[in-house]
Amino acid sequence: MQQQWIETLKHYLSVVTDYPLLHASLMVLSFWIAAWIINKFFLAWVKRFTDSTEAKIDDRLVELLHTPVFYSIVIVGLIVATGVIDIPESVTNILFPAYYTLLLMLWTVFLIRFTRIGLRQIAKNDRYFHILHPQTLPLFENLALLVILGVSIYYILSSWHIDMTAWLASAGIIGIAVGFAAKDTLANLFSGVFIMADAPYKIHDYVVLETGERGEVTNIGLRSTRLLTRDNIEVTIPNSVMGNTKVINESGGPSTNYRIRAQVSVAYGSDVDQVREVLTEVAQDEPEINTFPEPIVRFRTFGPSGLEFEVMGWIEEPAFRGRILDQINTAIYKKFNELGIEIPYSKHDVYIKSFPNAALQRPETDDGQQAADDR
Repeated sequence: MQQQWIETLKHYLSVVTDYPLLHASLMVLSFWIAAWIINKFFLAWVKRFTDSTEAKIDDRLVELLHTPVFYSIVIVGLIVATGVIDIPESVTNILFPAYYTLLLMLWTVFLIRFTRIGLRQIAKNDRYFHILHPQTLPLFENLALLVILGVSIYYILSSWHIDMTAWLASAGIIGIAVGFAAKDTLANLFSGVFIMADAPYKIHDYVVLETGERGEVTNIGLRSTRLLTRDNIEVTIPNSVMGNTKVINESGGPSTNYRIRAQVSVAYGSDVDQVREVLTEVAQDEPEINTFPEPIVRFRTFGPSGLEFEVMGWIEEPAFRGRILDQINTAIYKKFNELGIEIPYSKHDVYIKSFPNAALQRPETDDGQQAADDR
């Protein structure tokens, strides 16, 4: 019985091989069925296995593999089927590069997506890769994209038997010309790369520039950095300027806490202990000032018009500085008025020792007209 089945199978195979189109169609169908089985069952089994792990990147990898694996198997079936059929060489010289191009495009898209997911996963935990963090992530994503696209384009053109030597030489000459013509743009580009790598500030930080602008960093691009001021005005600064200027990062350090300073003067003769107690009470009663570190009061100096005090406290964000200073100053003024503590202002006493005689005497006229005018 088994020998009969083998003989029958050989008979049908010999019949199929006598008809190349039928043979090619069966080859394509077989590869399509194999692709469907692998996509439906094998990858589904792998997906159940990866679901049991804590990592999420393997789940995304399996999800991304469905499309390229399925269509790659189908394209391989087309390549095998094309080899079965007796096709003129002029046609195969077009078909096979087209097949390779489709395969390269499928896996190029897969690599771009998977690289982006992998880089973002690494950026979330920069314990091992200190240079890759959320601020430098766009830089590495762009570099990976350029590398993958460059390699893919090279092999696609090579599959069409296009000589890349002349293209690379032309690209070098064009690059030199573009470098001279766009030196300012390139300066901004390289400064943007250094800013992303060095990370002197990050998005949502409050920075103060040497020229006086203060605002929240809303975007760090390859060409420029954007700040949003408290007046809701967006300021765009070229990265070459940001890389060569003094930048004060108010949100830098281990946390975003920011210390505000409220300065006030009291008249000479005031009770220093009472003033210190009142200012401390005002700072402690302000709900938006952190209780730790606790606010402090300092007697700074003897001013020209009064005694200079300073109230210092920590707040959650630098953006709240103006509003909280307004609340503290208002509370201090009301408390001083209530307790009769004087806030001095600039006073100047003018002493006139004597008047010139010419200014006190008026010249007499013969007709008395001057006296009449004076009256």
